[in-house]
Parts: sequence; structure tokens; C-alpha cells
Amino acid sequence: MKPDEEPELLKDMAPDEQSVSDYLCRNPDFFIRNARQVEQMQVPHPVRGSVSLVEWHMARQRNHIQQLEEEITLLMEQATANQQLFGQLLALQSHLAAADSLQDMLERLHRWARGLGLAGATVRLFSEKWLLGAPSGFTGLGLSRQAFDSLRIQRFGRRQHYLGPLNGPELLLLLPEAKAIGSVAMSLMGEDEDLGVLIFSSRDKHHYQPGMGTELLQYLAGMLPELLTRWVSRQ
Repeated sequence: MKPDEEPELLKDMAPDEQSVSDYLCRNPDFFIRNARQVEQMQVPHPVRGSVSLVEWHMARQRNHIQQLEEEITLLMEQATANQQLFGQLLALQSHLAAADSLQDMLERLHRWARGLGLAGATVRLFSEKWLLGAPSGFTGLGLSRQAFDSLRIQRFGRRQHYLGPLNGPELLLLLPEAKAIGSVAMSLMGEDEDLGVLIFSSRDKHHYQPGMGTELLQYLAGMLPELLTRWVSRQ
């Protein structure tokens, strides 16, 4: 064998990473039996050049613990926020249920939205699903499903919620009396998303944006149809 062939031969004979890993898993006392060698091992480090294997392992453990602490903190913050949101929604549900008419209930919902700094809250019901004609007095709530379909395809896609701006014709269809609306949060109501639309509006065009949370919308969109049936009959 030529001298320059020996390194290549040794390279071919060296175990691959998976074999080394399998061996260490089968022999967990390897590090105990070879503690001195382990302490002398050096691992590449992006800042310090190299560190001992023990230091490297301890650094990984510290990073892992820090990550766990950050995740726990985030979960606690989310739990607190969810608890506060649940309390607010429960109070709102009781407040709406105490209304003595449909107009009263809608005004209570609108005032609640105004209390959050919004322009208001609006409910539109698909005319094909509710008895809104005369003499009910609820014709102003009606919205043609056919007229809404193009907006739904453009804004909702396959989602139940939409958050963002609307153009002029869309605002005229959904909120004909509203003025200076910058952005909206909309949710389709009903298990099959075919009963109507709940709309929260803001004068700030950046207030509602895609990617924001929809837990509040989800809850209200599921709650309102049952309350509405106190005054409006379904077809």
C-alpha cells in the first residue's frame, strides 16, 4: 500500500454518523467509561472557535430551558387573554339576551362595538334563509345571497372570516348608510355559513388586517343566529 493511499483507506473504514449514534444509544455508559476523553473533546463554536463537549452540552441545556420558559410564559399570557375575552363575551351574551326587541338587541351590539373604539357592528341576514318581508319590519336587514356571492368569492375564498378593507361597491352593498369605513372584520353566520354576515367596522384602514385573531368573531357568529330566532323566523 502506498503511503498516500492510507488516509483514503482509513476514511473508507471509518463508521458513518448513524453507526456512531446507534453505538452510543446501545452503550450509554460510554461517556462514563471515557469521561477523561469526553472532557477533552472540542466542539466547533461560531464565536469562540471551539468549546469543550461538556460546555457545548450545558449551553444546549440552558438554551432549551430558556426556550421552555419562554413558551410557558407565552401560554400563560394567552390563557389570561382568553380568560378575559371569555368573560367579556359572556357578559355581552347576557346583555344581548336581555334585549326586549330585535332593534334593541342590535343597538346593544352596536354600542358594545362603539365601546371598543369601533365605528359599529352590523348584522345582515340572507333573505333566502329568513322571513324578513313585510309586515315584519326587518327588511333592512336583508341581503341577497346572489348579490353577496361575488364578494364572498373575492374576499372570503374558503374561509369563514375576512379582515381588511372593502371597496366602494362592496361597502354600498353591505353598509349602505356607513361613512368613512377604513376596514372591517366579517364573519359568515350559521353552521353552513349560509345565514348571514356579522360585520364590525372601523374608520382606521389598518385596524383590521389579514392574519389577525378571529376567536371573538367565531364566538359571536355562532351565538347570534340563536338569539335572532327570538324575533325573526327562519325559512
